[in-house]
Order: sequence, then structure tokens, then C-alpha cells
Amino acid sequence: MTTTMTRAPALPAPRGPVSAAVLAALRGDRADLPDPDGAAPYGEDLQLALYCCYELHYRGFAGVDATREWDPALLALRARLEDAFLGALRRDVPGGADVRAELDGLLVEHVDAAGVSHHLRRDGELWQLREYVALRSLYHLKEADPQSFVIPRLDGPAKAALVTVQHDEYGAGDPTRAHSRLFADMMAELGLSDSYGAYLDSAPAEMLAEVNFMSLCGLHRGLRAALVGQFATVELTSSPGSDRMVRAMRRLGCGPAAVRFYAEHVEADAVHEQLLRRGVIAPLLEAEADLAPGIVFGIRAAVLLAGRSEERMLDRWGRGESALCGPAGTGGP
Repeated sequence: MTTTMTRAPALPAPRGPVSAAVLAALRGDRADLPDPDGAAPYGEDLQLALYCCYELHYRGFAGVDATREWDPALLALRARLEDAFLGALRRDVPGGADVRAELDGLLVEHVDAAGVSHHLRRDGELWQLREYVALRSLYHLKEADPQSFVIPRLDGPAKAALVTVQHDEYGAGDPTRAHSRLFADMMAELGLSDSYGAYLDSAPAEMLAEVNFMSLCGLHRGLRAALVGQFATVELTSSPGSDRMVRAMRRLGCGPAAVRFYAEHVEADAVHEQLLRRGVIAPLLEAEADLAPGIVFGIRAAVLLAGRSEERMLDRWGRGESALCGPAGTGGP
């Protein structure tokens, strides 16, 4: 077993004045941080700056002092970046409070559904599969860590059921079966780097935003319902998508270590779906009915952000181009 996924990653390259200032601060430059008000909420500069601020609460970065995690100036800037991002999401995501209808809707797959897993299953190429895996590594090499932030923010049956899901995500006591480890094994078999954060410079704002939304909700108690909604969205939609990925990998001749990650999710997430619906969401709403709009917001925001990310990938691939940022491709034309 390799250990590269446990190492703190190098700092990425900046993508604008805000991320450049954040990265300078992480390197120890005590210059004043900039006003982020002009940065686009979904843009490269803001999303990278926010991702770097959040990463301090996970593995951090190589050479960056651990005390930067609670640097008052960085936290103040992070709050303004969060306000911009969350404000854009609240503007773009319609409100609602019918959690049952929202969850039921996630389980409906339309006959004309399109998406990355559909494309890869039908006629995707190996280089596209490798790019998808490289980009998804930003979350899957820390899989379930953002959702673990919500554990102390729950109580009773909801907490117990969510911990049951997390126990499975972390390998049920076997580190070789932790989902992040299975993903790293898949990356290695596909000829990709399994180092934690290796593809941060290659990830566009759309992918950063997906991961940032999880961190945003996990780190704020007031957004705990949204994180439950986001987690439910992933678990309820994962099994059919994972099955398509298994079929895509077998069609493309990928080895067993590559197939194993998604094969594991076909079965595991079908169980997690029931645990989240009946074990987490039902008792949570019974205890705090006013959390319903937050859960719906989390579901709809997660769907919006995932849709933007997949649309970008499919658009680039449709033009024969890499979906990765910058020059770092993984084998495309």
C-alpha cells in the first residue's frame, strides 16, 4: 500500500489577486489581504482561495504553519468569500421545504438522462475516464471527511445513523477498505498519481465549488441541514451512477483495482440511502421540523454544482479538449 495520499500537498498556483494573496499569506507574507468583493462567486480566483482556506482544516499544505488554520485575517477573508459563494447559491437555488418529494425526485432517472457516467458507459474514451477520476480525487481522497464535521452538530438517532454510514465510508475498521483508499488504488491502476491534492492545479472552479460547498456546510453549524441534504444527494444518486462507471471501466479494459471502487459503491450506497432517509433525516425533522428548508437547499445546491461540473467536462470533451485546467492533461488528444 502506498502512503502518498497521506502527505500534505504543495501549494497550488494562484488564479487571480485573491488566491495569490491567500497563498502569499500561507507562505508567511503578512501583507494586507485584498478586498474580494470584485471576485466572481463561481470563478477560478474565489473558488481556489476558498479551497485553500478550507484545506487548512483538513491536511493543510506542505511547509505551511499549522497555526494558519486559525489566523484571524485569513478567517475574516474566508468569511467574505463564503458570503459571496453562499449568496450566489441562495440566488440561484429555488427555495422549498418538501423534503420527501425532493428525495423521491433524486431516485427518478429519466430515460433521456445525460451525464458523465452515461457518456463514459456508452462511448467515453480512456483518457476521459482518467480525467474524470483525476478531478474527482479532490473529494474522494478525503471522502466523507467534510460530512464528519456534522457529527457533533447532531444528536440522538440522527447522529447514531450518520456515524453508522461514516463507519462504512472509513472501511468499517479496515483501512484497506476505506473509500478514500479504494479511490487511491483505482488512481494508481489507471496510471494517475494517488498523492493527496495532486490534481488541485488541474481542477477547474466548477469542481472546486462542489468540494467547497461540502466544507462550507460542514464548518458552519447553521448549515448542518444543508450538509445532510448534500450527503443524501450523493448517497441516493450514487448506486446507478457507480454501476455505469463499473460498466464503463470493464468496457475500457480497466483492471480489478480500478473497478473495485465503483463496484463497492453500487452496494454500499444503496444501504446508505436507507440509513440517511430513515435513520438521519426522518428523526432530524421530527426533532427540528424547521430544518426542512435547509435540507432542500442542500439537495438543490448539490445538484446545481454537480450539474455545472459535469456540463463543463462534457462540453470540453465534446470539442475534443481536455477538461483539466492548464496544460496538465492525462492523455487526451
